[in-house]
Amino acid sequence: MNGNGDRPGHRIIRTVFAGFAWLGSHELPVLLSVVVLSAGVWAFFELADEVVENEAVGIDEALLLSLREPGDLSDPIGPGWIEETGRDFTALGSMGVLTVITLSVLGYLLLGDRHRTALFTLIAVSGGMLLSTLLKLGFDRPRPDLVPHDTTVYTASFPSGHSMMAAVTYLTLAAILSRVHGAPLLKAYLLIVAVIITLLVGISRVYLGVHWPTDVVAGWSGGAAWASLCWLVARWLQRRHVVEERPSA
Repeated sequence: MNGNGDRPGHRIIRTVFAGFAWLGSHELPVLLSVVVLSAGVWAFFELADEVVENEAVGIDEALLLSLREPGDLSDPIGPGWIEETGRDFTALGSMGVLTVITLSVLGYLLLGDRHRTALFTLIAVSGGMLLSTLLKLGFDRPRPDLVPHDTTVYTASFPSGHSMMAAVTYLTLAAILSRVHGAPLLKAYLLIVAVIITLLVGISRVYLGVHWPTDVVAGWSGGAAWASLCWLVARWLQRRHVVEERPSA
């Protein structure tokens, strides 16, 4: 004990609590991004293990069949306009639409004199799409054959390319744009819109019968992990003035 009656254990406890308080007030977004990154990677590999061991077949089949009319497996549940809406939603995860969205954001960044941020965005989105393609080639899971496909498919099933590329593109773009803009409301809006679109794309893939549910969840997990990684890297590069810093909030 020192002269003022302060025990070493008390000082350690105060230091620990002060550290958590500082993290909570200054580094909460970083902690959340690390959690999402870790959870996404863990979830993806858990699902991949289930798929490789054929342990997810039962729940996949049950969920897929639950979205079909009991007397006609070629007909998704609901009226025709819902099926058409499903095709519209699934198109939001197509390569053509994602390319247009990405190029539009790149143009916005370039016009705002954020050339290095635009380059980082291009690398981040392209890298995520390449990762999705490599994973599909690596697992090479067959497409669902329980029901007819209500849209054309060309590639393997796991992970869902539309789901993962939608998560990669929309969440990564939202993450990077949130680093450009300091307003908390705008950052929340970008993230919420990105999450909603990503969810709609994935759900539509199962509804149209072109993916198993585990394909979609794996795509979401991998895409969310990639977006979180990109946000952390963008933050690190901004702090080192490699890419342009955001304006003061």
